[in-house]
Amino acid sequence: MESKFGKSQTVTRLEDVRLLTGHGRYVDDIVPEGALYAVFLRAPYAHAEIRALHVEEAKAAPGVHAVLTVADLEAAGIDINMAATVVKNRDGSRGAAPLRPLLAKDRVRFVGEAMAVVVAETLNAARDAVEMIEFDLDEEAPHLAVSPGGPDIHPEAPDNVAYDYLLGDEDAVNAAFDAAAHVVSVEIPDNRIIVNSMEPRGAFAEWQDGRVHLCVNGQGVWGQKTKLARMFHLPEDAVRVTNPDVGGGFGMKGFTYPEYYVIAQAARVTGRPVRWMSDRTEAMLTDNAGRDLTSTVELAFDADYRITGYRVTTLSNLGAYNSEFAQPIQSQLFAKVLTGTYDIPAALLQVKGIYTNTTPVDAYRGAGRPEAIYALERAMDYAARALGVDPWDLRRRNFIAADAFPYRTPSGELYDVGDFVRVLDRVRTVADVSGFAARKADSAAQGRLRGLGLCYYIESILGDPTEGADVEFCADGTVNLYVGTQSGGQGHETVYAQFLSDRTGIPVEKIRVIQGDSDRIAKGGGTGGSRSVTTQSNATLATVEKMVAAFTPFLADEMGVEADKVDFDGETFRAPGSNLTPTLLEAVEMARAAGRQDLLRHKAEYTLPGRSYPNGAHVAEVEIDPETGKTAVVKYAVTDDFGNLMNPRLAEGQVHGGVAQGIGQAICEEVGHDAYGQLLTASFMDYAMPRADDMPFLTFTTESVPSTANALGMKGCGEAGTVGALAAVANAVQDALWDKGVRRADMPFTPKRVWQMLQGNA
Repeated sequence: MESKFGKSQTVTRLEDVRLLTGHGRYVDDIVPEGALYAVFLRAPYAHAEIRALHVEEAKAAPGVHAVLTVADLEAAGIDINMAATVVKNRDGSRGAAPLRPLLAKDRVRFVGEAMAVVVAETLNAARDAVEMIEFDLDEEAPHLAVSPGGPDIHPEAPDNVAYDYLLGDEDAVNAAFDAAAHVVSVEIPDNRIIVNSMEPRGAFAEWQDGRVHLCVNGQGVWGQKTKLARMFHLPEDAVRVTNPDVGGGFGMKGFTYPEYYVIAQAARVTGRPVRWMSDRTEAMLTDNAGRDLTSTVELAFDADYRITGYRVTTLSNLGAYNSEFAQPIQSQLFAKVLTGTYDIPAALLQVKGIYTNTTPVDAYRGAGRPEAIYALERAMDYAARALGVDPWDLRRRNFIAADAFPYRTPSGELYDVGDFVRVLDRVRTVADVSGFAARKADSAAQGRLRGLGLCYYIESILGDPTEGADVEFCADGTVNLYVGTQSGGQGHETVYAQFLSDRTGIPVEKIRVIQGDSDRIAKGGGTGGSRSVTTQSNATLATVEKMVAAFTPFLADEMGVEADKVDFDGETFRAPGSNLTPTLLEAVEMARAAGRQDLLRHKAEYTLPGRSYPNGAHVAEVEIDPETGKTAVVKYAVTDDFGNLMNPRLAEGQVHGGVAQGIGQAICEEVGHDAYGQLLTASFMDYAMPRADDMPFLTFTTESVPSTANALGMKGCGEAGTVGALAAVANAVQDALWDKGVRRADMPFTPKRVWQMLQGNA
């Protein structure tokens, strides 16, 4: 480890004091003075025809400034369609692309769909007026099952099939299975979850001189800006979108939502700023949900237990509508890590996306990779037990060899580097696997079942491979670093300032990281898919190199030497024969004094030449009380290969948070609906979140194999904890229950479910 500040150093987060002492600037803290309140009328049924919607009484209510329906939006010339990306079906046709209106048009398709909005002086006045809206809905049977058939939700999607995706060589896979010495097949459900970000979704909108400003707690501003301009038929320079401090995103806030554009129109109609903040139940009803898919996984082995073929057939809940990315997330991004870390010659993925009347959209929180790895690693563990092979040995037999990189997977991904055996060996030691038998015996002596589970994951960083950085030297001696990503609590202010300080010698306390403003930052890729630190740091490095190149001839003249004699060592410019040794900030002041304004701001872009692939091994141990079914995760170890790390503490924090999410889904989180599509888990009284006492002590270590796909050798780490935790915990539970004859253990492992498994009733 280098001793210089910023190079793989654990540095305390710079933003924590501000955020922990109540000085954060979240969207509901910074609304303009005099802003009106928006409250949405939401559908009480999962599937119904709208026969009438009477808003006259609500419009006349005290304090009400406007009531808008979809008819009002259309009359104003707004494009009401929340456009989406679709994928190609196996026959070459396009996936279904039904209209998703900003406010319900003609019918509602999930409980909580917005039908109208009331804008009033106070929140209570808006709530009261919403109650005055009269509506006549003809309730229809909902489609809730994640399978084709049932009442059609959209005429464009017969049998509610949104798309029918296939990737892989079907003939090669079939041949592998025909010739296999062993075939293992298992059905693996992946339960639906709600993101529950600490700060729910919210936004405000205001207009000035024909220009709109939308402030939203999202994960990037440029997609929102483009969509807002399109829907309102505005030139992009008439639109400003900002993201302030954001209290958690998890992919869910990376999407656009109807409320943001509706309040923009409400602000235009009323001539006043309009604010909206979701309450918790509203969020649970209307935020894009996650997971909810069932995969039938088949593995073909030769006589030596080497995998020769892999086939996954998945039914995936799309929710009631498409979003920008839902279809690709559930198909193409699932495919990116389809075969994980294993050398599998032939693989096939078949996914049918199913529309249901359960939620607006079902796609977030890992973008397909957790689902793919969960299916594969559960199947590997099940196969090892069914074949009588040690689960660790089965993985070793099938790993891609360290000397086989770069390696092209059956789904077309090019893995640049990896040493999976080294990582596995490290985690085996860290987890004290050799001592597990003794710990299991101790648990048995106390009447408890103990199990150990392994997951070896790999993920791909996603999103735009291009990012920019802009460094501005201010007159007061401070430095602005403009970035194209958006922090949602990950510590970006720390790591970006740390990196710029490391490369330039600028004191970190003089650096301000500026993000989330489409007026101040021309473009950016936002945050998601573990892309932020890798893309942004490489962009900053490119900017520093451009900056040094720009200063060099200026300083050469000042030093009286040739430009090729000037060197910058990361802190100071030097040249043989000159006593002038300015730091970068001193060089800036020299340039300012000389009138060289061109040297006071520098911008550059960097495009990753390829993706990087963080990977690692998670080992979980669980204890189960067979009398109650209570499951506790009692020991946990992680060894990750994140390539070169900027700040190990931040990386470890990301892993801790991700593992907590994974444990939450594994042991307690689950969305429930009744037969009518009503959400039964619409508050924290009914939806179980992981608590502090659900988390074990977590041992985190790294084994770095630097990426060759970017100049800094980084790999990303944002979602790694969740990707690995799901299968590690589930496999541990399966291990604990196997000797009791339980051959299928599905999440979530609530006491009731585990007790039923032990009774043979699951």
